[in-house]
Amino acid sequence: MRGWDDLYPLPAPPSWVPGAAVGMLSLHFIQKLIFPYFWADLRYLLKVMTYGLRLEMYRLQGRVVTVLDKFVKLAEKQPHKPFLIYEGTVHTYRDVDRRSNRIAQVFLQHEALKKGDTVALLMGNEPDFIHVWFGLAKLGCVVAFLNFNVRFRSLLHCVSSCEPKILVVGADLLGTLEEILPKLQKDVSVWIMAKDSTFPNVHTLLDKIEAASEDPVPVDRCSANSLKSAVLYIFTSGTTGLPKAAVISHLQILKGAAGLWAFGATSEDIIYITLPLYHSAASLLGIGGCIELGATCVLKKKFSASQFWNDCRRYNVTVIQYIGELCRYLCNQPVKEGEKNHKVRLAVGNGVRNDVWREFLDRFGAIKICEFYGATEGNICFMNHTGKIGSVGRTNFFYKLFFPFDLIKYDFQKDEPIRNKHGWCEKVKKGEAGLLIAKVNAKNPFFGYAGNKRHTEKKLLCDVFKKGDLYFNTGDLMVQDHDNFLYFWDRIGDTFRWKGENVATTEVSDVIVMLDFIQEANVYGVSVPDHEGKAGMASLILKHNASLDLEEMYKQVVTYLPSYARPLFLRVQQKMEMTGTFKQQKFRLVDEGFNPSTITDPLYFLDNSKKAYVLLTKELHEMILSGKMKL
Repeated sequence: MRGWDDLYPLPAPPSWVPGAAVGMLSLHFIQKLIFPYFWADLRYLLKVMTYGLRLEMYRLQGRVVTVLDKFVKLAEKQPHKPFLIYEGTVHTYRDVDRRSNRIAQVFLQHEALKKGDTVALLMGNEPDFIHVWFGLAKLGCVVAFLNFNVRFRSLLHCVSSCEPKILVVGADLLGTLEEILPKLQKDVSVWIMAKDSTFPNVHTLLDKIEAASEDPVPVDRCSANSLKSAVLYIFTSGTTGLPKAAVISHLQILKGAAGLWAFGATSEDIIYITLPLYHSAASLLGIGGCIELGATCVLKKKFSASQFWNDCRRYNVTVIQYIGELCRYLCNQPVKEGEKNHKVRLAVGNGVRNDVWREFLDRFGAIKICEFYGATEGNICFMNHTGKIGSVGRTNFFYKLFFPFDLIKYDFQKDEPIRNKHGWCEKVKKGEAGLLIAKVNAKNPFFGYAGNKRHTEKKLLCDVFKKGDLYFNTGDLMVQDHDNFLYFWDRIGDTFRWKGENVATTEVSDVIVMLDFIQEANVYGVSVPDHEGKAGMASLILKHNASLDLEEMYKQVVTYLPSYARPLFLRVQQKMEMTGTFKQQKFRLVDEGFNPSTITDPLYFLDNSKKAYVLLTKELHEMILSGKMKL
């Protein structure tokens, strides 16, 4: 009996098919070998282009669509969907919309606010932070987010630099208000989130909210004429001096709000925000990202390592935000059973160390770490869409077409970019650390700072590669490897990072030299094993015939500096070393660190458990290095 193939023989394939198949397989392997990230880069680039085209279409149609506009539409489209969950209480999109309307109505009736006026907001993480923010935005006001850790002189500086008509203070920050009220400008109207007040000439807000209408304010009050108009001031330490008010436009908020979407978050996600809302990561990426997605946000008053995973399980959290310190705190918690028993799939943030990154994944499960880079006021952003451990993002030829940037050579002694004999800056080679600069143009503008044009001008580099070009100086040193991954290397100038915050050394030294026994203070950051960033250290020169009063030193830094800016280590020297340009010499001091075995100068440590500066002994030094002493 003949077989089936004999009765119905299959036609032979054309002679070119095997060759084509081999060619396709060869191309696939070549692509994997030479361009391993081609498809991942293409998907990410298409997302960036899609979002950019959407904004361009709005512009061509003569429409200016802001994040606030999107929120109001969502409140109509999905009124009963939870927008905020805070301490177990659910606030729907409609709830938040209506309460923000009430706040807008209160200020419309009781204050002569004009469109474009500034209102400063000093509040912690709570739903009313968002209600007040949105309510004022509906009046067309620029809202300044004040860092509630900042005290006294620095806080007064922040308020005056943004020139607000009104200051709104949260109920839990009335102590801070009491400190600055006597020296606050008399033309600033102060409102507190309470029903009654013991302060003279201070208005209460909660009682008036209850009596206010929920009706929307006139649309023309909040309608934006341009995406480039200012809508927020967010304070940043920058590279030196007191905090500066970075001007945040509608365009920057839209870009920030697209971050979660670009990393793959959807409207079904539940985002957990424990970072302070005055920070751009929480407000723009977190709250703005929720609105962009139409998702739900779980807001925490303050980060708690012990409650973190319980909250994630309780609220079915799927996306978390972090800074590097946050991940380390979680890894330092005692190991418990069921630590991988959660629904978190994305972790979005920046500043996590390689070892912490690996430990976090091993311990808490297959969570995609979405590391990114971006300065609050900057015009450049990188996103690590491939999950490469340690990298802040990737670049390629096409990305640089849309967002032109370069890494240039930097002179650490002179603290300035290196220029060749023709006066032009020079690019570093791959694998070398260079100063990150981003080209300023119509598509990638730099909006600068409020209150002082000099601060804005200092962040710009002119005539970099040719006459007339203009670049934003990020103040960050980066390395680009041969696979085009980018890595954060260090900060330049008089700033270091600790506890997820930028610390301006000049601000700290200004506070220390206020003491009558201090002649000079040189503040810098030193590395501590297994800790993110650098801990603050101050080298001190005492006045003639004066002695170091450790008790007064402790009182001074606790009173005038936020916790993250207080120097953990003190070093008393006989003479302050200077550079050739008469600047304080920091490099040798940074290298020497805080080791009492190698440093002969007296060293002291800020022991928070004793609420005092104590002598830094070899035994105490060992406890710090081993992690037994909490910093």
